[in-house]
Amino acid sequence: MESEPLYNLLQFPKEVNQPAEEELPRGGKKKYLSPNSRKDPKFEELQKVLMEWINTTLLPEHIVVRSLEEDMFDGLILHHLFQKLSALKLEVEEISLTSASQRRKLGIVLEATNRSLQVEEQEAQWSVETIFSKDLLATLHLLVALAKRFQPDLLLPDNVQVEVIHIESTRTGLKSDKLVEQLTECSTHKDRPSQDAFDELFKLAPEKVHAVEEAIVNFVNQKLERLGLSVQSLDTQFADGVILLLLIGQLEGFFLHLKEFYLTPSSPTEMLHNVTLALELLKDEGLLSHPVNPEDIVNKDAKSTLRILYSLFQKHAPRAEGDGAPRGTPN
Repeated sequence: MESEPLYNLLQFPKEVNQPAEEELPRGGKKKYLSPNSRKDPKFEELQKVLMEWINTTLLPEHIVVRSLEEDMFDGLILHHLFQKLSALKLEVEEISLTSASQRRKLGIVLEATNRSLQVEEQEAQWSVETIFSKDLLATLHLLVALAKRFQPDLLLPDNVQVEVIHIESTRTGLKSDKLVEQLTECSTHKDRPSQDAFDELFKLAPEKVHAVEEAIVNFVNQKLERLGLSVQSLDTQFADGVILLLLIGQLEGFFLHLKEFYLTPSSPTEMLHNVTLALELLKDEGLLSHPVNPEDIVNKDAKSTLRILYSLFQKHAPRAEGDGAPRGTPN
């Protein structure tokens, strides 16, 4: 099978077309990300970090976000994310099938979000209109604000700036200007160790970690059912690499000859061989966004085991039919 790195699932538009003059009424204004900013590695990295944070936060609810641009617009995921972060219950319908009901739901969610963030509607860098129209820049401003408010230790890429094209319709035609917008601040912590969403997860209450582990176990058992296998303990049953290799083969379409690994490893050396092979397969498929030491898996390190299983979960979790966008939705 062809290698498809995990974050190739992100949908980055290749070009941004400026509007035709008749698309903007007299005095109308729009703004667009420049194509160069969309391709900037730091801008792409910011999206990756935010998407992993959202997916880790909402993992117990079986929600998988594939694209920030396509999956956040109608308020469904923002609703679940805000409730999870703030522990506030919003009285809105769970599934909105019409454009009008989606806008109404999004408005309620953003109103509650702005109150929590202590941001006046006219001062916010996002609005119902911009979020609903899948404005990536507005969506990122909103998610960065939520992360800073509710997950201040989340390591966002430092000093992310984007070039924005402002278009205005005047009497003499379209007028355009280029400005720079700041998405993340300059950090003074240059020597911080590399961390990811799972480092943040394990700082939370044990019951939240347990909820994530339970969701992963359910996913793994669904995929292993046809092999007549089941998992009860993430820590111990993946330490020898056997079930991990079988799971990768099942999901990624690999056939592993029995000569390539130890089906019944009898020593730490054989276990390490299996786990190392599994990590190499995951790396080849572009699924390891954070380095994992094979010895940590053999030594039953819960965070490392959960991290590699989550990489498979994020790619292969089934997508339910949502509100018109291709993404995972609550079961």
